[in-house]
This record gives sequence, structure tokens and C-alpha cells, in this order.
Amino acid sequence: MIFMYRASNLGGRLTLTPTCDRKLVAMVYLAIPTLTMVFLSGWGDLLAQDTVSITEWHVPWANTRPRDPYVDHRGRVWFVGQQGDYVAYLEPESGQFRRFDLADGTGPHNLIVGLDGSVWYAGNRNAHIGRLDPETGEIERYPLPNPARDPHTLVFDSHGDIWFTVQRGNFVGKLSVTSGEIRLVRVPTPRARPYGVVIDSNNRVWVALFGTNKLATIDPTTMVLEEITLPNEGARPRRIVATSDGLVWYVDYARGYLGQLDPVSHSIVEWAMPGGRASLPYGMVADDRNRIWIVATGLRPNTLVGFEPAVSDFTSATAIPSGGGSVRHMFYQTSTREIWFGTDTNYIGRASVP
Repeated sequence: MIFMYRASNLGGRLTLTPTCDRKLVAMVYLAIPTLTMVFLSGWGDLLAQDTVSITEWHVPWANTRPRDPYVDHRGRVWFVGQQGDYVAYLEPESGQFRRFDLADGTGPHNLIVGLDGSVWYAGNRNAHIGRLDPETGEIERYPLPNPARDPHTLVFDSHGDIWFTVQRGNFVGKLSVTSGEIRLVRVPTPRARPYGVVIDSNNRVWVALFGTNKLATIDPTTMVLEEITLPNEGARPRRIVATSDGLVWYVDYARGYLGQLDPVSHSIVEWAMPGGRASLPYGMVADDRNRIWIVATGLRPNTLVGFEPAVSDFTSATAIPSGGGSVRHMFYQTSTREIWFGTDTNYIGRASVP
């Protein structure tokens, strides 16, 4: 028996829902809109304890690479158009979008939304972090000090300040949202390419160094950075998450692995993705049960893969209806148990996890 999928496309919203029982599952390739299915090499009989329903909304501005969604307290799903120089939001119930244009050449890479509703974005191509007031549309810019020129991924710490990576400049930075002061920490390894960043439950900063086989961690009080070398020289960690049990997880984009780091002992455990090196795991997120969700972007279509730490195994795989292109970053909404993502195929997607 294999997963079968029911697909619907209503008003630009594309939904893919598994309709089989949960006993034995083989990963399938879904070609939209022809719904042609073939087996994906390397995924075989992936046992699925849970199934995932995915819905996607087509973004009305063509070829703008909508990405890095973040849900505010009103349920609006904010995202950036990296190739369209805008910040926008989707109202999922109505399917309506609203857009706020940024200066030409901003190249927004990522955004986050504060408790006060302020939308903070990374102006990756013109060296600033911006704060958008969604009520007035006014934007306040915080220029990055030289030589940091390319803010990449933003994340809030427990105090509401913003930590961010600077991939090409080789820095990790902190922006005080009250004073506007920006402090930079240089990564010792040249061309380390600091990429994904997360704050753990102790307010400690963790960074994936995509240009090398290392992770980094920063003490928020002393601003001292420590590098942690991964066992395999060919590893290239790209995204990183922290779970409530204190563990840190990363995806190895180059080798096709999921890794787990114990911050206390620095011990590392890795699991090969079912698709191996060809998986190209990229966007990842942890849910409220500490399950890890990863998008295998090397597969066509991109595939959302679930990993259950309790059994130390991958337990589900669901094709993304629009194909995905690449899913680069994801957001987990705890109140609704939903994962939000953007795709290079110009969709905003929602995965409802069991």
C-alpha cells in the first residue's frame, strides 16, 4: 500500500492531503497538475506514524521568491519577497495579500515580528536591518557598521533583542531594539559563512557555519564566540534549531544528514537522510513535541520529512504540492500546530502536523 494524495486548487490555494491508512507508506512523486505518481529512488518504504496535510497559497507577484514567513498575533502570515523588494502578509482565511514596497535593491532575506507588531527585516543587499510599522507603513532603517554588509537571518532572544548572521561578511551581530546599537562578533574561521541562527532556552546563541564543518555558539553576556567542529570534514551545516530538552539540531546540506549536538558534552549524533546526499536538506524547524521537520530540497518535488527523536528515526515524508523549488526557512506556530514556509515556486505554504 502507498500513500495516495487528494489535490485541490481553489482560488489560487493548492492543497495536498494524504488519504491512505497509516501502516505502510512509500514516498511518491507528485507532478502537479497531472497528478502523475512515480516512486522516488532512495525513499522506499518509509514508515509513517503520522500524515501531514499541506495547503499552499499562490503569491500574486510573479517570480519574487517569497520566503521566511512569520505569523503575528493576529494570525497574519508575514514574509519577504527576496527578488521583489517587498514585505507582505497573507490572511489565510480570506486568501488576501497585502504588500509593502521596499527600496529597490534591498533584497530582503528574512523577517521576524515583535510582540508589539513591528516587522523587522534583513536588507541583505543594502546593508541594513529595517523596522516596518504595519499600521502606517513607515520604515526605520538601522545601517550595519562596516565591514558587515549583508544581514542574513534574524532571530529574537528572550529580551526581545535581535541576533543576526552576516554570511559574506563573516559576522554574527546583535541589535538592541531599544537603543538601536549594533554589536558585531567576528567568526574566527575565514569564509565560515554564518547562516542559520537560533536562541536556546538559556538565551545562548547557536549558529550554523555553512562555509565549513563547524557550528558556533555565543555567550550573550560576554559576547565570546566558540566554534565546535563537526566530525566529518565534508559537513556543511546550513540551518539550526534548538529543542526544549536542551539539544541543538542542524541539517548538513552537503552530505544529506540530520545532526544532534549535546551542548554540555559536545557529543554529536548524526542520521543519514532517507534520500542520502541527494536530499540537500535545507529549511528545518522543531515543533512543540521536539519533533524535527526538514525539507529535502534536492528532491523534485521538495519533500517535508519528519524525524521523531523518541524513536531516532524518520517517520514521515510528504511531497510539497507546488514542487517547492527550494524551501529555505520555516516557522512553527505552536497555537495551531502548523508549519509555515515559502517556496521558490511562488507559494506560501502551511503544513498541519499531527
